[in-house]
Amino acid sequence: MVIRSVLGVGGAFVNAVTISKATSRGCTDAVVPLERGQREVFCGLTGIIWLHRKIQDAFFLVVGSRTCAHLIQSAAGVMIFAEPRFATAIIDERDLAGMADCNDELDRLVARLLERRPEIKLLFLVGSCPSEVIKLDLSRAAQRLSRTFMPDVRVLNYSGSGIETTFTQGEDACLASLVPILPSATATEPSLLVVGALAEVVEDQMRRLFAAMGVGPVAFLPPRSALMLPAVGPNTRYLMAQPFLADTARALEERGARRLAAPFPLGVEGTELWLRAAAEAWNIPAPRFDDSIALPRARALRALSRHRELLAGLRVFFFPDSQMEIPLARFLSRELGMRLVEVGTPYLHRQHMAAELELLPEDTALVEGQDVERQLDRCREMAPDLVVCGLGLANPLEAEGITTKWSIELLFSPTQGFDQAADLAELFARPLARRLRLRV
Repeated sequence: MVIRSVLGVGGAFVNAVTISKATSRGCTDAVVPLERGQREVFCGLTGIIWLHRKIQDAFFLVVGSRTCAHLIQSAAGVMIFAEPRFATAIIDERDLAGMADCNDELDRLVARLLERRPEIKLLFLVGSCPSEVIKLDLSRAAQRLSRTFMPDVRVLNYSGSGIETTFTQGEDACLASLVPILPSATATEPSLLVVGALAEVVEDQMRRLFAAMGVGPVAFLPPRSALMLPAVGPNTRYLMAQPFLADTARALEERGARRLAAPFPLGVEGTELWLRAAAEAWNIPAPRFDDSIALPRARALRALSRHRELLAGLRVFFFPDSQMEIPLARFLSRELGMRLVEVGTPYLHRQHMAAELELLPEDTALVEGQDVERQLDRCREMAPDLVVCGLGLANPLEAEGITTKWSIELLFSPTQGFDQAADLAELFARPLARRLRLRV
């Protein structure tokens, strides 16, 4: 087993989006067809690309193949002289042939890694397709290594395998592995936990808004440091910042935390309703809530108006990829006036998506799962103005003259909150604007 990539290798508009009670149940009661066939998705290892930037004293050691190493290094754009907070322990021929004990090799590599990188306080052993195929028990390895290196370093494990998963489930598995080690909350007063990896600038904005509203104390999962793990208990209320964290939500509720139901904080409307859910849980008076969000909301509405001019009336088609499709479809439809041709999602969690489904147009064509050949046929037949899909489909569709948006870019970019609403809209407007320039 060799290690790779750690040791230096390798107005009218304002009225259009005013928040109001829904006059119908949207897609709440819609019968959603389930497709099962060939899929086009990245594996959960991709989540390391944004998670390693978030938890600044954590390290992600993938136990996998050279393909795993190439995927992460290529996607993250790591320079050869950089020292990122991730690496790949490559399972090579000696391991597969039984000429070396994988556990002994892993222990040796971890010891070497921690000797060179003493700043590491939390080490994730990340399973992959190869490590799962050869039945390498990383959970037992993590327990063994934790006993060796605690209290200086805690070792956890989760699966980033691409077998029957989509790429955002890597973050879900990572955060779910953290929940059992979160300290128990002892305070009798309620606390708020925001769940899901957010860019630091977004996290800072959220903290200021919650403070202005009078909501708190507020913590974030994942934290910026392994030494700042938030406490959780029966008085914890949590808001989901990402829609793909089903396992993490379940683990938190097993610890006694209670979810605040809300749409996700994408766009002006989604952000306002998300913040309002916390304000209502804390019994914040409506005037104080309105005053606390008035300025950022007004800025966001003004910034969105110029993108609406380009996007309104255009037709958009979502391939299932990230589990963000439904909140994004709601944002594009209600705030930017786009028409939803089809909205595919890898998995539909009706409880977590209830508030989003209520806001979708009643005639939205929702599809759960994927049969990529059938969906490609429908996409070509409907000829949408914009297709949101994974990288594996984007280039072939572009070659056919269909304008695409990479769904993975929506995870790499700060998109949540008022101040990012226009940036989110621009991600959809940019490929269409480029297409218009090329036609001139």
